[in-house]
Formats: sequence, C-alpha cells, structure tokens
Amino acid sequence: MGEAGDVSGEATFASVNAPFNIRVYGLLLHKDRILVADELIKGHRITKFPGGGLEFGEGLKDCLIREIREEVGVEAFDLQHFYTTDFFQESAFREGQQIISIYFTFLVDDPFAIPVSTVPFNFKQTVEDEESFRWLDLSSAMVEDVTLPIDRVVLGMLIGRIGGRDGGPHAEAQSR
Repeated sequence: MGEAGDVSGEATFASVNAPFNIRVYGLLLHKDRILVADELIKGHRITKFPGGGLEFGEGLKDCLIREIREEVGVEAFDLQHFYTTDFFQESAFREGQQIISIYFTFLVDDPFAIPVSTVPFNFKQTVEDEESFRWLDLSSAMVEDVTLPIDRVVLGMLIGRIGGRDGGPHAEAQSR
C-alpha cells in the first residue's frame, strides 16, 4: 500500500528521515480497463494504482510481485517497465521527502479472480488502511479519477495509448 505521493505509514526502504521514497506500482489492463485501488489512508480517500514501498534488499519487480500478492491476492507475472518518475514530486505525507515511482504493466492468470467492486470506496468497514479494488474504463477515464500527481501522469499516458495511438505493453494481452 502507499502512494505515488506516499500515503502509507509503513516502514519501507525510505525511512522517515530519508530524502527519497521509492514506490513501485502495477498496471493491470483488462478489456480496456485498468485496475485501481481505493484506499482510506490517514483519513484521506485515495484512488491509486496497486503497489507500494520498496523494502531494503528487494528488487523493483520483486517488490511489485509481493505488493500485488499482499494487496490483491493474485500472482503477478510478465512485468514490463512502463514509466519512472521524471520530475520532482514531494511526498504528500512526509515533508522534505521526494517520491520516485516506478510503474510496470503486468499480467495475472485470471483477472476475474480479483475481488472488485463497481462502487468506489466500497469498504467492508471504515477503518484506517482499508482497501478495495475496481476496474476503471479507460475509454471514459479522466486523469482526475486517480488522486496522486504521478498516478495522474501515468493514467494520462494510458488513456492516450488505449485511445488508439499505441497499445503499449500488455494493452491487448488480457483482452479476453
């Protein structure tokens, strides 16, 4: 869990005093839709891509595979680099900390095995760190559909690619 602007309080590679916070996020595309996570973190409702903080000793892909297993409950495979933050973004929750986010597209065996809702923030209970997932239709998506600044850049890229200009990695791989 966490942010492309760091929303979690979890202990990751970036300690509270570290100047950089490295985040790794997954982009699961299925039938021109993208999986998003709705989270309640520190009292804020945040829509983001699944993923989270890099832990010490962990590789980027290993981090994302772990995060997808922990958060979504499925095994991610065939990770393909999509984007790395190329501008300065300060953490929304830790002053003086710069966020570096790396995004990968990935596949899963069965996208229908992911528990999703059609309602945003459809939590079983309203407690800290609650999370639910849903599919966002890229044909009608707007960058404002996600909360965090780096996620908005990435969603804009996805909207452009799915909109017919470039399918990108895995754009049609799970179109069944």
